[in-house]
Amino acid sequence: MSGLDKKTGKTVERPGEGAAGFSKNGFILAAIGSSVGLGNMWKFPYITGENGGAAFFLLFILCLVVVGLPILLAEMTIGRGGRGNASSSLFNLTNKKHWKWFGLISIITAFLIMSYYSVVAGWTLHYMIQSFAGALSDVNMDYAGAFLGFAGGYMPIFWSALVMAITGFVIAKGVSGGIEKFNKILIPGFLILLLIMMVRALTLPGAMEGAEFFLKPDFSKLNEESVLIALGHSFFSLSLGMGCMLTYGSYVRKDQSLGKATLAIGAGDLLYAFIAGLVIFPTVFAYGMEPSSGVGLAFIALPAAFAQMPLGFLFGGVFFLLLAIAALTSAVSILEVPVAYAMEQWKWSRKKTATIMATLAFLLGVPSALSVEGADGPLSNVLLFGKTIFDLFDFSTSYILMPVGGLIITLFTGYAWKRAGEEAGLTGGIYRTWMFLLRYVCPLLIILIFLYSVGVLKFS
Repeated sequence: MSGLDKKTGKTVERPGEGAAGFSKNGFILAAIGSSVGLGNMWKFPYITGENGGAAFFLLFILCLVVVGLPILLAEMTIGRGGRGNASSSLFNLTNKKHWKWFGLISIITAFLIMSYYSVVAGWTLHYMIQSFAGALSDVNMDYAGAFLGFAGGYMPIFWSALVMAITGFVIAKGVSGGIEKFNKILIPGFLILLLIMMVRALTLPGAMEGAEFFLKPDFSKLNEESVLIALGHSFFSLSLGMGCMLTYGSYVRKDQSLGKATLAIGAGDLLYAFIAGLVIFPTVFAYGMEPSSGVGLAFIALPAAFAQMPLGFLFGGVFFLLLAIAALTSAVSILEVPVAYAMEQWKWSRKKTATIMATLAFLLGVPSALSVEGADGPLSNVLLFGKTIFDLFDFSTSYILMPVGGLIITLFTGYAWKRAGEEAGLTGGIYRTWMFLLRYVCPLLIILIFLYSVGVLKFS
């Protein structure tokens, strides 16, 4: 909504209700767009493949219910109650400055994530064009070498810039006029294309073996590490700990049920992950690929599979179009976090803020684009704390800053803010269960995820 700044006398856009806020359905679609990112289409399939398939998927659902949804509701509740950015909302609800500084962690996290996330998003655009053009249709191609050759050059910088330009343009158009409209078009379109790809994948010869791998549980393949990986992904898949859902929550109408919205977003996240699994695993098994191909599953194993498929250039292009849509809808929510902060902090216009933040995030991401591990890039041999620049940004945000941000949200909602239940619309047993999870269960599990991720907690 717009408001008059008392210091400057200028009209500025602020979080809240009104023209700048989401409609009820628009908010849910935008939030699903934030959660349905490369985590669903890229990371979820390969970690599921590495951890036994169906049993891991069921474990992931359990973790999403126990950890993901309670924190998701907490973030949105803080945003709507505080009516500010990811930092000021915490201060507005307590009037204590230390919470404002704690909230700043999620804004820094989102900005850092955006810098290298745009690089991976750029890869999807490149592969989409290459696939539609038939450049990935040679069954004898060295797909691993092709990917590393591309990642080791300078073209990823161009594609990253394009991602930033699209993201900045959408955000500059505003919440209802940009972010909501963008997601209203892309998220339903994403589902239609995904369903088409699922039907094609399930009709491939030998596809049922892949479907069985994804749908028939074998709990003997699970171990302690699987549990922590599922916990971590349930946290990351909903864009928690980096201020996205808190910022989106500040644009939510007061008459919207946050409880119902939480369930809808969680269901949407699971639906897209489920269908993505029924696209990828049947395709992988049909062409003799390994479901545990790791991070190379999307950019190495699947292009090789599509090359063997009739009209593979078309279906491969559609698949990477899906990846690109998932990446862009998430990118919009991530960049909106520092944009909302800067607009409120420095009273800049939305267009100016979006331009500045997109440019700065792009420039920060250039070293990541040139330092992909295994690729012979200009900065691939530059190591900081034993990691490439790309890996350092990924590790520090995903495994340190995001868990810290999530822990802050649980402690704030569980202990510091006394009216969380009222804002969330929860009473009775549901409220007490939510508080129990936020006060005791979620913090403990987040700490375990953190200790495992940084190597303190190990399993033989």
